[in-house]
Order: sequence, then structure tokens, then C-alpha cells
Amino acid sequence: MAIVKSKLLKQLSKNWPGFYKKDLEKFTEIILKEIKRSLRRNERCEFRSFGVFSTKIQKARISRNPRTSQKVHTPEKKTIHFKMAKELFKKLNNHE
Repeated sequence: MAIVKSKLLKQLSKNWPGFYKKDLEKFTEIILKEIKRSLRRNERCEFRSFGVFSTKIQKARISRNPRTSQKVHTPEKKTIHFKMAKELFKKLNNHE
């Protein structure tokens, strides 16, 4: 099950009851907006003990439509790459 922003905000407000929900929402928006901005500028976004977000360029290529088997030109585009930190990897795989 994926986590959505509303569930994340509920969990944050449960963990930090001293903060207003409005402030937690604003804080979350700022963080997400800054991640988007740094990726748009082709910069890495690093969170210690969590991982690194970066962009990679996928080259233009000729692909195939699976329904019709027709060749289609796919233009060059940016993709987001996430590399998890060793700490997170160890926690996910119970290597603590």
C-alpha cells in the first residue's frame, strides 16, 4: 500500500502533536517543492540515511507500439533516479 500525502500528514501530526496541522502541511509542501526545483535544475537532492534523488537523460529512440507493432519515435526525456542509502537498505532487509 502506498502512502499518500494526507496519511503522511496524519502520521506527522500524531508524532508531533505540538505543531499545527497547517504548519506541518506547509512544511511538507516546502520540502516537496524544493525537491522538484532541484531536480528541474539537474541537481542532486540528498537526504542522509535515506537516499539521493537525481535526474538522468533517457536518449531518444525508436520504440514499438505493442498493440499495432508500429514503430514510434520516442523523444529524449529526463527521468528521476533514486538511489537508497546503505542505512535504509539495511533497515529494509533487517540487517541491523
